[in-house]
Amino acid sequence: MMEARGVMTKYFILHPAVFKLDGGAMFGIIPKPLWSKLIPADELNRIQLSLRVMLIQTKNRNILIDTGIGDYHGEKFDQRFGIIGEKGPLENLLKKNFNLASEDITDLILSHLHFDHVGGLGHTGQEHVSVFPDATLHIHRQHYNYSLNPTQRDAGSFHSSYFKPIIEKANDDGKINWLDGEEGMILIDNGEEIKFKCSHGHTPWLVHAYDKHFIYMADLVPTSAHISVPWVMGYDISPGLTTVNKLEFYQFIAENNLTMIFEHDMNYWGAKIKRKSETEFEAAELFTPESLDPLKSELIFH
Repeated sequence: MMEARGVMTKYFILHPAVFKLDGGAMFGIIPKPLWSKLIPADELNRIQLSLRVMLIQTKNRNILIDTGIGDYHGEKFDQRFGIIGEKGPLENLLKKNFNLASEDITDLILSHLHFDHVGGLGHTGQEHVSVFPDATLHIHRQHYNYSLNPTQRDAGSFHSSYFKPIIEKANDDGKINWLDGEEGMILIDNGEEIKFKCSHGHTPWLVHAYDKHFIYMADLVPTSAHISVPWVMGYDISPGLTTVNKLEFYQFIAENNLTMIFEHDMNYWGAKIKRKSETEFEAAELFTPESLDPLKSELIFH
């Protein structure tokens, strides 16, 4: 296990399930002959993607960033999106690999409320019951408000009938830390800080958690193939703004020597970046699953 400067902080990458999305939608205006060299498509033009989440264990907390896609969608939905994962994918993985019960999770940081990021929040067959009953939810207030009244273009990504009752109950129980503004603190444990910055191109008020080692890119840079600034998803609500956000974030990442964590990349869990020109960045180093602890997927930051 890793000690981070005298404080026992452990970082793990979890891979509870995979799914597929349309390759053209994932790469927007980038031509298929270019993106398909990096991520090949199936006969339905879908590309396979990870549903990666992150577990951070500090002295007093078990912290999850995002919860994956869950298992509540039904057979037709699962076939459409090529979902491969067992029932209760995240809680089973936590139990099997870490001997952690759902009740042991103290904090859930939700990057945003799209179905593939918040789907593991609730129990299948137990409507409105959280999988993680003792966890404090860290959610951006402005993003939550947007998720309840999105545009018609992105309404299908928000399954509010699923997550809204769980969030409302957590709020009634005093178990929500509402995040506000462009950046700020999420939590502090024994002197260790996790902060956030927001991007807005993919969806308004998308939260990117970070500490002194990593930054969670969520859907701003979902895979290593999206590192190039113009390579932007067609799913983004404001693609032009995504390019502005990416450049701003890359400057911050480079200045602070952070490791980017990719939520959806099948082959690489993260990367270091370097400046290529005034307006271009590229991967300085890509990290594969082989660079993790083979049993528990522990990240060792140098």
